[in-house]
Amino acid sequence: MMALILWVLGALAAMISGLVIFSAWTAGRVEKALPPRGKFVEVPGARIHYWEKGAGPAIVMVHGLGGQSGNFSFGVVERLMSEFRVIVIDRPGAGYSTRESDASATLRGQARQIAAFTRALGLDRPLLVGHSLGGAIALAVGLDFPDAISGLALVAPLTHVPPQVPEMFRPLDIKSKAWRWVLSWTVGVPIGIFRGPGIVKRIFAPEAVPTDFATRGGGLLSLRPWNFYNVSTDLVAANLDLPGMIQRYSTLCVPVSILYGTSDEVLDYREQGESMKTIVPGLHLKLVEGGHMLPVTSTEVTANFIREALPKPKSAM
Repeated sequence: MMALILWVLGALAAMISGLVIFSAWTAGRVEKALPPRGKFVEVPGARIHYWEKGAGPAIVMVHGLGGQSGNFSFGVVERLMSEFRVIVIDRPGAGYSTRESDASATLRGQARQIAAFTRALGLDRPLLVGHSLGGAIALAVGLDFPDAISGLALVAPLTHVPPQVPEMFRPLDIKSKAWRWVLSWTVGVPIGIFRGPGIVKRIFAPEAVPTDFATRGGGLLSLRPWNFYNVSTDLVAANLDLPGMIQRYSTLCVPVSILYGTSDEVLDYREQGESMKTIVPGLHLKLVEGGHMLPVTSTEVTANFIREALPKPKSAM
């Protein structure tokens, strides 16, 4: 009996070791195929990877849950860089940005780091663009650090606590940090390989996932254990600050524009977008056909929306 127990324990240890080795090997292959292409700047609690194109008034872009800078570089940046200085970041813990283990992953915690990033680059009140979860973080910047930005352009933003976690993200709703770490280094990467394409398809629905999204859009970067851990961490922390933020939306003192696809299957445009019209003074809401991933699937529409959201010079008003 003891020999059987030892054999089972040995087999289990070998399987776990194999999963850890496979996860590390896969991450290495992914990073070799898609290395960082920008610069790094240190802010309290994080090391932010960013890159920029163009010259002119500054625009800073913040991606959503599970994404990275490739979500905007897929086509939006090239449509704006002839007129503006476009700066795209990997959020703390996403893409090639790192987050210290004790740093807050809450909306307001990440907003503090985004504001510190704009100061580190010496930006003069850039327009802040946020997609999905990045939209909620952008709102937190507008509430807590309004002097750091000139306005908000939010694409399919999270603005209210959803009735439930969107179905495609529920496997990542892991409350225990220890369990989250174990899963990230064992089954996180294999799950991403086998179930990832189906999940991405649902996030893009009803539109098709571009065939080159994994490379050109940076989707492959999700196949790393620390990405699984940080996405789960962001998801668990996402709703902690929202109730208090909602109570303060009416005090926003920067211009706010929102773009939403009426076929969004991740967030409801009525709950998350139309509801803001009655809360935020002067808010501009634009509804278009499309799903959740407008920065990838509707690059021209998204670029035009961002362009229109830029505050007009006083001489032109």
